[in-house]
Amino acid sequence: MKVAVFSCKPYDKRTLASATNDADLSMTYFESRLSMETISLVKGFDAVSCFVNDDVNADVIRLLKQQGVKTIALRCAGFNNVDLEAAKAEGIKVFHVPDYSPTSVAEHAVALIMTLNRKTHRAYHRVKEGNFALEGLMGFNLAGKTVGCIGTGRIGTAFCRIMKGFGCEVLCYDLSPSQELIDQGCQYIPLDELYQQSDIISLHCPLNTSTHHLISKNSLAKMKDGVMIINTSRGALVHAQEAIDALYSGKIGYLGLDVYEQENKIFFEDMSSHIIQDSVFQLMLTFPNVVVTGHQGYFTIEALNHIAQTTVDNLLHHQSDSSGTRQLA
Repeated sequence: MKVAVFSCKPYDKRTLASATNDADLSMTYFESRLSMETISLVKGFDAVSCFVNDDVNADVIRLLKQQGVKTIALRCAGFNNVDLEAAKAEGIKVFHVPDYSPTSVAEHAVALIMTLNRKTHRAYHRVKEGNFALEGLMGFNLAGKTVGCIGTGRIGTAFCRIMKGFGCEVLCYDLSPSQELIDQGCQYIPLDELYQQSDIISLHCPLNTSTHHLISKNSLAKMKDGVMIINTSRGALVHAQEAIDALYSGKIGYLGLDVYEQENKIFFEDMSSHIIQDSVFQLMLTFPNVVVTGHQGYFTIEALNHIAQTTVDNLLHHQSDSSGTRQLA
């Protein structure tokens, strides 16, 4: 099988090459994203492998079919960037990686919480400049605080376990409550009550029509003043401009983002010598109580190895619960 791998960085190539050592796969690596502009690159390939910001819309899928592509193997859990109905209509199989190390993303969410709370990002720069003053660096104890977790799938469950370990009261919202979390002392409550009671709210839900701009002026109005919002899931869960308005008013006291709604234009690339053409994003970065990372929550060696192995298994159509293989269309 000949596979065109898009959005491929050096670390992807290393892990995929290792995973395909004994597999009957021939992989060609492209750093560019799959889109209408790059569709010509798939000529002669049987399958494509894509990442979170590749644009696999209906037009792209139609042209993939014309080029003879039979399989789309996503190297991520989310699939909102793929038109699954179009793929099904064209007879193209779509796979994703539903479980590639939930603790990686959960631990990164906690890293954002700790950074914002104890202001280690600011302290680091102060000390480098010989400034050891503590004024402006005060944080709070996590023990005893109320943490709201929206979405308790694999990542949300891992996050809740960690926060319980800190001694937090953990409130959850999910359409399918986890008995495991209930047994651990977590409480499932209606979403509006979670908004009202939580000191920290962390998002671990998928992006769909019901969750799009879940964090907006309407939901923020129900929250405590000075609430901490953490998003390591999908960028469009947070309405960026309305979050900025809430930062100005003090409704949001801390904002930690590993994802951003328009991230496909900037994330995963070195933009240090460019002017970022996104005034909302640029404004957000000016706030001292905002920490943004470039979609690195998943970025651990364990997760990358698992993504590579599961992607290979998906391409070979090995249906295995242990590998996390799952066909979407």
